[in-house]
Amino acid sequence: MTTALFAHVNSLFGAGRLAERVHEALSGADDGDLFVENRATESLIFEDGRIRSSSFGADQGFGLRRVVGSFAGLVHGNHLTPEGLSAAAATLAKVAPGSRVVAPASAPTAPGLYLPLDPLAGGSFDDKVHFLAEVDAYVRAQDPRVKQVTVALSGQRQEIVVVRPDGVVGTDVRPLVRFDVSVVVEDKGRRESGHHGLGGREDYARLRTPAVWKAAADDALRMAVTMLDAKPAPAGEMPVVLSAGWSGVLLHEAVGHGLEGDFNRKGTSAFAGLLGNPVAAKGVSVFDDGTLPGRRGSLTIDDEGTPSHRTALIEDGRLVGYIHDRLNARLLGTAPTGNGRRQSYAHLPMPRMTNTYMTGGDDTPEDIIKATPKGLYAKTFGGGQVDITSGRFVFNVAEAYLIENGRLTHPVKGASLIGSGPEALKFVDRIGNDMALDNGIGTCGKNGQSVPVGVGQPTLRLAGGITIGGTA
Repeated sequence: MTTALFAHVNSLFGAGRLAERVHEALSGADDGDLFVENRATESLIFEDGRIRSSSFGADQGFGLRRVVGSFAGLVHGNHLTPEGLSAAAATLAKVAPGSRVVAPASAPTAPGLYLPLDPLAGGSFDDKVHFLAEVDAYVRAQDPRVKQVTVALSGQRQEIVVVRPDGVVGTDVRPLVRFDVSVVVEDKGRRESGHHGLGGREDYARLRTPAVWKAAADDALRMAVTMLDAKPAPAGEMPVVLSAGWSGVLLHEAVGHGLEGDFNRKGTSAFAGLLGNPVAAKGVSVFDDGTLPGRRGSLTIDDEGTPSHRTALIEDGRLVGYIHDRLNARLLGTAPTGNGRRQSYAHLPMPRMTNTYMTGGDDTPEDIIKATPKGLYAKTFGGGQVDITSGRFVFNVAEAYLIENGRLTHPVKGASLIGSGPEALKFVDRIGNDMALDNGIGTCGKNGQSVPVGVGQPTLRLAGGITIGGTA
């Protein structure tokens, strides 16, 4: 795909000279790339009947990366010129000299997974403010207990060019949008909140469809009102049923990070050296898939120019693969999987997840609940954290219910799930037939960098291996 950014960068070096100049700039390196980016972003937050904050930003720059052995050096700046590229190359050559000649490679092909849209062009500022005000008014009209409504809309358009010393040139135009509704209700002096968000690699058109945004607003209000009757969550060990969709964030954190190639190459992951071994119950299969059209974590090409892949990580309980960028794949003697990602031109790429999900099974969600005499149903997750080396995790549950005698009873609040990623999946004993992806709101942090991701899973039951942290 020829883009405006590529045409501009190519013109700076003369027709056909761009790839040649990058090859010269990275002479002697094992790998590397020139990454050029143009990004525009906007964000509007509407609260208490007025705009609380709004922002618009634009940034353009380049990063020249030189890789020798396991060392990666980066020089970045805001203004790319032939002279600037030469200066960056000279600096990197002093830091990481080398003698290897990178062989030419055939250019990868990748199908477009999203349209090259510009969400920011979808209406004026006043038009977007009017939309947020309409959402606010709608929520307040639904229930007199509503005390606060926060509505947020954000979008970005990222255009990239990746030029590698092997002659591969990749381009991509990536739209990304997100819409969030948060509601606070009060009844008899008690306040509770609810939230619903959605988004993807698209423009604002779908999110602004009344049927879509009203459903999101209704769900945020439903959650807040439901939690008014919530009791303190119990503490201790009991079976946990995880809902389909967003609950996959536990899978992402507790298992996904441990399957990233850098942690396994260095031997710091709890999954290091376990390829071919059982790491989960039979029936558990996990994939990282950057090829899903329009999904938040999807990429036509990654930030190293490699087309996205659907990578099997766990198949029927057995560990079968890791996700790799080019550096870690080369050092491990395997192929990159299209997971080299960076926050911006000013950051080094590293292996990161795209859309990580567990496939479905044969049980209906209703049968899983009926088969659980006592337990906790975790419907919606909040924040969490994991230790990559040990695999230990802690997750807060934003919306949960007690399971008693095979049915959902009281909502509970203050629940957290504590366990070990490598152990928890071994206790999966029921897998639903309702596999679903999240609504498109995930953001993953690693080593100070944040990138958009997706998660997903069916309803499933963990018969053990989880401790519930509660207040009751």
